[in-house]
Amino acid sequence: MRERALPRSFYARPVLTVARDAIGKVLVHDTKQGRVAGRIVEAEAYRGPEDRAAHSFGGRRTKRTEAMYGPPGHAYVFFVYGMHWHVNLVTTKLGVPHAVLIRAVEPLEGLELMARRRGVAETSLNLTNGPGKVCEAFAIDRACYGADLCRGRLVLIDGPRTTIGRSPRVGIDYAGDWAGRPWRFFERGNRYVSRARPRS
Repeated sequence: MRERALPRSFYARPVLTVARDAIGKVLVHDTKQGRVAGRIVEAEAYRGPEDRAAHSFGGRRTKRTEAMYGPPGHAYVFFVYGMHWHVNLVTTKLGVPHAVLIRAVEPLEGLELMARRRGVAETSLNLTNGPGKVCEAFAIDRACYGADLCRGRLVLIDGPRTTIGRSPRVGIDYAGDWAGRPWRFFERGNRYVSRARPRS
């Protein structure tokens, strides 16, 4: 699994297109402890500044959100609930705060290392079936903020095409009408998708 990282042109497209096309791509992180990799099986699109669920809603631009306003093909990493990191793919174009949240992956390489980091069995669905779990298993944290996904240790590589479903995003009831938009994409039938079979 030493394929070339996806080019910047993959990310420099509309956020909904990137979110859908991210399903089946392989997330790879080479760390000092070893290499881990997994197929993305669930992702959500966030399209600020009009999207009420986006951190950039209303044009909010802070030290925390600055990476979203940068060029496509970089990582936007943020801390939630005082305990979890989440990783996003910055998309579209410079100055447009659009991003794709990676919600779940199917582990492919480095399962023993992932399990040790997570404190669960290698065979457990809890290994990588949620955005915080993905970051813990892949050792993605503040150090990865703004990382160039087209080169370096944290990248996406191509993966097999798959059958994709879609549904509203998870946990954004506060976003009003935006909460119902079907901007969550997932691989149909994959057991690592973070919730029981969503509608599609």
